[in-house]
Amino acid sequence: MMGIELTVRPYQRRFIKPLYTAHGLWIWREGLLIRLRDSLGRVGYGEVAPIPWFGSEAVEQAQAFCAARGGEWRSEPVPDGLPATQFGFGCALEDLYRKEGQGDAAIADQEPAIADLCGLLPAGQAALGIVSQRLSQGYSTLKWKIGVFPFEQEMRWLQALWAQIPPATRLRLDANGGLDLAQAEQWLAVCDGINQRARSATIEHLEQPLPPDQVEAMAKLGQRYRTAIALDESVATLAQLETCWAQGWRGVVVVKPAIAGPPQRLQAFCLAHRPRLVFSSVFETPVGRRAALALAGRCACAPTLAPGPALGFGTQGCFDDDWDTLTPTELWNQV
Repeated sequence: MMGIELTVRPYQRRFIKPLYTAHGLWIWREGLLIRLRDSLGRVGYGEVAPIPWFGSEAVEQAQAFCAARGGEWRSEPVPDGLPATQFGFGCALEDLYRKEGQGDAAIADQEPAIADLCGLLPAGQAALGIVSQRLSQGYSTLKWKIGVFPFEQEMRWLQALWAQIPPATRLRLDANGGLDLAQAEQWLAVCDGINQRARSATIEHLEQPLPPDQVEAMAKLGQRYRTAIALDESVATLAQLETCWAQGWRGVVVVKPAIAGPPQRLQAFCLAHRPRLVFSSVFETPVGRRAALALAGRCACAPTLAPGPALGFGTQGCFDDDWDTLTPTELWNQV
């Protein structure tokens, strides 16, 4: 029996400004675009956008898996150790068999409004020079990386940042697991103090204050402080999310669909358990972005789920290229 034609194209994108995180400086975004084409000429696009330091496979591992298929896809299971690859093939198959009329133009309509997205601020003092621009663009939720510079410096910048944002604004602080327990307590105490102020903007949550394996310690912190704690690196893959859920975590979880695993399984988990979700980007191309947003929409549209917080997909315009303006077909032809 003839399989489905598989073609893979690697890509590399340069950030306009390198991103400072607790894991180091991020200059280039690398990944794979995959295309499936069946005997009827139907085409489906997917993206493999790993982040190894988040617990996914490396690009080289994904390439090796794809190369071993010999240019043909036979709907075989992708190993659990390749969650970004699982997402890419799962989305490509969905795209291949989607209903008539759901082409690139229809998918483009799924792009959310700016007000429904969380805008990114650069780490450190640079945030002070960009916050007014983000607000003027229409963002009402902003995200700022912490744990990159000394605590005293970041605290001064936070106070200066707070003076610039209106009361309706929500701020997410993301530590990328880079704090120790004492530092996490310092930050949570500051967050609680800010959140108790009248007519003040609020800190929505402190994201992943401790390393991924310290979920129990973060749960205990969540009992001592009023500011919410969100897990991110601890729940990078669906397997990790399932483990944390089984262990009793019921706080906020940041889900990055593009590295979580099979989209169908992630959707089933979200609809069955209704976790407190924040869907987030991994700086994927429009191929992965549209698939991830579509998945977020299917989960949020369930009648038993309350409207979710701002989506962590305010990442467009971060790269030195025009890819954000392209459809999947146009992007495939350009790469």
